[in-house]
Amino acid sequence: MITNPFLDPGRQHDLYGRAARLTRRTGALLRAKTSGRPVPEVIVRSLTEHHGEGAPPLGLVVDIGCGRGTTTRVLAEQLRPTSLVGVDLAPALLADARDRVGRQREVRAEFVQADFHQLPLADGSAGAVVAAFCLYHSPQPERALAEIARVLAGDGLAVLVTKSLNSYREMDALIAAAGLDPRAEQHESLYAAAHSGNLVGLTGTSLEVIKTEHEEHRFTFGGLDHAAEYLATNPKYHLSPGLYGNPSALAEALHEALPEQPITTSSVITYVVARHRGGQP
Repeated sequence: MITNPFLDPGRQHDLYGRAARLTRRTGALLRAKTSGRPVPEVIVRSLTEHHGEGAPPLGLVVDIGCGRGTTTRVLAEQLRPTSLVGVDLAPALLADARDRVGRQREVRAEFVQADFHQLPLADGSAGAVVAAFCLYHSPQPERALAEIARVLAGDGLAVLVTKSLNSYREMDALIAAAGLDPRAEQHESLYAAAHSGNLVGLTGTSLEVIKTEHEEHRFTFGGLDHAAEYLATNPKYHLSPGLYGNPSALAEALHEALPEQPITTSSVITYVVARHRGGQP
């Protein structure tokens, strides 16, 4: 049985040893997006709503699995916390995040290479913790959630974000129809460890869930070339040598097998807001 690449330690350098793969993947998705609010904006709104209008500024805000710092920068710009820490295991992504957030001089920001199962933070030190699109990288997301609960202050808030189990299934069908990976639709979802259907239950092992929100995001790729930009960065598929990581070669293979066509797909984004059990309303 082939391991889910998001849970395979041997694949992590391939996936996150350089920022370019994630940049291409995100860029292709954003250019295809036709509906759905920007995720960082929803996170900020959730924190603001539950922290309370007119409340003192948040102290320490922690962005776990911060990646290239896209969400971290919005947290800095819009929340203006006393301090901000971005945590990720990939040095290449942290370097991007430092560059992206370093311009926000008003907020003291620090970026730390660490495993989110063992956060280098004191008990009860964080006013807010964000974990967006990262918990499904853990084979034991309950451990990561227990760490979030440990570092969260008694009146602190956690905002957790994930995707639906069947996200982008139309892309799986496209790869299968082209014969590039006939079993593409049978592979385990990349989001199997922590997805829209189980995140509330996982969170409840350590925290009290106070709000859950689901929103469908829709995407239309203009043609096979555009689709190949995203598909070539997707580690889910078992492609022939030379296709993974090579959008032009993958586009050529798609054109040989299929007629030119737009591809519409979707993903449900799930937001969970949580606090310590018995925390402040």
